[in-house]
Parts: sequence; C-alpha cells; structure tokens
Amino acid sequence: MADLIEIREEQERVILIAASTGEESDTMASLDELEELVKTAGAVTLAKTIQNRVQIHPGTYIGTGKIEEIREQIAQLGATGVVCDDELSPAQLRNLEDALETKVMDRTMVILDIFAARATTAEGKIQVELAQLKYRAVRLVGMRNSLSRLGGGIGTRGPGEKKLEMDRRLIHERISVLKAELEEVKRHRDLVRRQREKSHTPVAAIVGYTNAGKSTLLNRLTDAGILAEDKLFATLDPTTRSLSLAGGQSILLTDTVGFIRKLPHHLIEAFKSTLEEAKYSDIILHVVDCSNPSMDMQMHVVYETLRDLEIGDKTIVTVFNKIDRKREEDIPRDLHADYQVQISAKTGQGVLELLELLEAILRSRRVYLERLFSYQEAGMIQMIRRSGELISEEYEADGIRVRAYIPAELFAGLMKQFRGTEKEK
Repeated sequence: MADLIEIREEQERVILIAASTGEESDTMASLDELEELVKTAGAVTLAKTIQNRVQIHPGTYIGTGKIEEIREQIAQLGATGVVCDDELSPAQLRNLEDALETKVMDRTMVILDIFAARATTAEGKIQVELAQLKYRAVRLVGMRNSLSRLGGGIGTRGPGEKKLEMDRRLIHERISVLKAELEEVKRHRDLVRRQREKSHTPVAAIVGYTNAGKSTLLNRLTDAGILAEDKLFATLDPTTRSLSLAGGQSILLTDTVGFIRKLPHHLIEAFKSTLEEAKYSDIILHVVDCSNPSMDMQMHVVYETLRDLEIGDKTIVTVFNKIDRKREEDIPRDLHADYQVQISAKTGQGVLELLELLEAILRSRRVYLERLFSYQEAGMIQMIRRSGELISEEYEADGIRVRAYIPAELFAGLMKQFRGTEKEK
C-alpha cells in the first residue's frame, strides 16, 4: 500500500513593521494588536520593529537604513513576508517589495483577509468582496509580484488570484454588480426595519471594539447560539434576536461587526448597510472590555467610528464587560454614556442589573395609560399587550379596565381611535 502524502499549506512567518510619528507606546500597542490580527489570519510573527520618524516615508513607508536592517532580519529568521501597521499606497507597496525582495502586506490587507475567511452569509460575502476589490483595484500593479511568488496565505482569500489578474475594467464592472446586489439587500433591510417600526418594538444595537464580548453578551441574554471566541472579529455577520424582559416588555438586540483602530475605509463603506442598524436603533449598548489596558483608546475608536457613520443623538448604555478578569480596583467611567453598568457576560455577574436598566429606560420612553375599554374594543388591548407593557387588566360589567405603559406613537394612535369611537356614539 502506497504511503499517504500529507499536503499542508505552509504557515506564513512574518515581520511586523511600524513607522511611529507620535507616542512610541501607542505605536507598540497598535503593533501588538497587529500581531493578534496576523495570528487570527493564520500567520506567525517572528519579530516586531518600529522606526521613529517625523513623517511616514512617502515612497517606502520606512527609511533606507531600516529597510536594510529588515532585509537582514528576513534572511536570518527565514521570514516569508512583512506586514506594515498602516495602509500603504500603491507606490509604497511596490517600492518596499522591490527593496525587500519579499511579500509585503499592510494592516488593511490582513483585516480584509480575516473578514473574507469569516463571512458566511450572502450579504457578508458581497460586502467583503466589494471592500477587497475596491482596495485592490488601485494596487494591482504593486501586488502582481507577490502573487506570482506566493500561492496562498494572507491577502489571497476572497476574490483570489484570478480576479486580481483581471484588468481594471473588469474589476470595476464586478464592483458595479456587487453594489447593485448590496443595494437590493439594503432595500430588504429597510423593509424589515419599517415592519419593526409598525410593531413599535424598540431596538438596541450592540456595538464595541472587536473582542469586547458583544456576541457573548447576546448569547447570554437571548441564547442566540452564535460563535463567541477570544479572537479578533470572531463573528462578522449581524444577528438580531428578541429579548423578553421581566415586566413583559420586548426589545430587539442586534449584534454588529466589531470596530478596530485604523478600520479600513473601504470596509466601513461596504458594511454601511449593516452598521446602519446602529443608526436606526433606539438604544446603543456600547460593550467595553474593562480588563484591557487599552480600554480608553478602544472607547475612543468606537465613538470616532460612530461619528464617521453619523450616528448620534442616541441613548448610550456603556456595558463594562469582563469584570471577572479586571485586576485594578478603579471604577471604569465613560463620560459619553447616559448609563453605565458593570457585568461579566461569561459568568452572568451584573446581567440582572443590565436587564433592569433596559426595562427602566424603555419604561421612561413610554406613556402611562389607564382606561376602561368596552368589550367591543378588546382588540386594542391585544395591541397594547403586543407592543407595550400591560400592568393589569380587570374585567368589569362595562368593560375591561387596563393599566399599561405604551409607546408614545401607539398612545397617539389609540387616542385617535377613541375619539373616532366617541363620535360614532
């Protein structure tokens, strides 16, 4: 019997590079995050290097001296490529590849690669391919050398080599097709959103830095059963689940894609229809990993991204997660939030307080109604039961006496119907 031949894709071994024009500590934190991204993409980091500069080199990202130093590192460590911590221009990509004679990638390429591997729904795949093609369309010339040198690895998932070798005309035609498909998805999402509005069901969008615990929280609250791993961008496709609160009120919770520093512009554009769930929500649940030393920076990135998406004027509840892993005694604070709560989505600690807070917020947005409904108006009570919080109903000789909290829009509608009924009488 012939021996079986095991075929494995060779794991990429890379050197991480950053050009620091400000605080070196912040650059190192960003480089550490890049290492996590590279690990998530399936590569191993051999070394990390920072060059302090007044400004990033317009032609090669880093200076000639540092390039020579990295060339020696590549030979000594047997690296298969380098990853830069910023998005490179086509010229920088091409020049750096020529100077280092190895595959060159940037942070954006790694993030897009992870998204390509994680997208499972048709919408997610369309969004990722659109972002990749927009990014790569202007970089085809610079990327051809590395693609011919390496058959797989970071930066080659999704559209793949064949699509990258198409001319720009074909790529732009494909982009137009994807945009049309995404527009159709957006129309469907708008239709679903309008149906939600008719039912007066409030919506809370769960946002936060990647790996803050958004999916774990959704699983804890609704048994959603979605993937929740201790990895960057463990889940990509949005999930919406209904949550029934103790007082009888219901709220829809929507998980959104995680944010990260230097989130690629093309990715934000492609995922705009998904991220708009936060724009049309009533409440934003901002999940923060309070055990992370970079917590303040991560909160800043989230608020900057929300501003870029023009999402404002929302009730913000900051959920400081992972308190079971927090070492310092300091109480975390978020000056942008309307409400704050500390929880552990993993153990359930503090979740009851979060649920009580959500119930109180929803009740504060509703109108108190106490009225005697005739038995002919019993259908209105069913509407209250479905969209509001029915506190009590007592059956009397003349009808049903109801005490409830209902949405302001529903209250206005009921008042209109009451006036119409009284005119008929």
